[in-house]
Amino acid sequence: MNQDIAGVGAPLLGGVMPITVFVCANCARPGQAPTSAGRPRPGVPEFGWPWPVREILVACTGRLQPEHVLKAFESGSDMVTMVACEEDNCHYLEGSKRCARRADYLRSILNAIGLGGERLMLFHLPGTAVEDMALAAGRAAPGCASEALNAQAAAIRDQIIEALGALPPNPLHQARAAVHGEEACQEVDTSYDDNEE
Repeated sequence: MNQDIAGVGAPLLGGVMPITVFVCANCARPGQAPTSAGRPRPGVPEFGWPWPVREILVACTGRLQPEHVLKAFESGSDMVTMVACEEDNCHYLEGSKRCARRADYLRSILNAIGLGGERLMLFHLPGTAVEDMALAAGRAAPGCASEALNAQAAAIRDQIIEALGALPPNPLHQARAAVHGEEACQEVDTSYDDNEE
């Protein structure tokens, strides 16, 4: 999986980023005609996070596996968000639908293990499949205004921040910190009682 991690703002205590965001590389960007030299590197939508956030750029959110999301929680994220293309404008046809099904499945797992399914959020931004195909065919591509995309990204950010404020800290992060703290202070018996007779 391709990872692009971007942090904004001041670092948090303990270096833990409270949110991990998996972002589709084909959403919320201008349409691009494919060339023989390949496509330029996609950009991540500008969410304007008020603190460091782990943003992971993926070719398609439909390719996210449950272990990717669960690993983000295990690493201490309080919330994981998936930002996919709109279902009718996905480069991989079924990628956004697959992502939505996996999100429902993962929420059931999170509820079963006691973390809570509300820690996983799924959002959609405009995809670029239609625009890219039109440009490749030499036709004018219908585009989405950057102001509208910025407003949608800001609305997503605000919903995530509001939801995060209602959540308690990730108990996996707290348990992990407690284990690491115990290891640092663990007493070790260095006597040789087994060899004495």
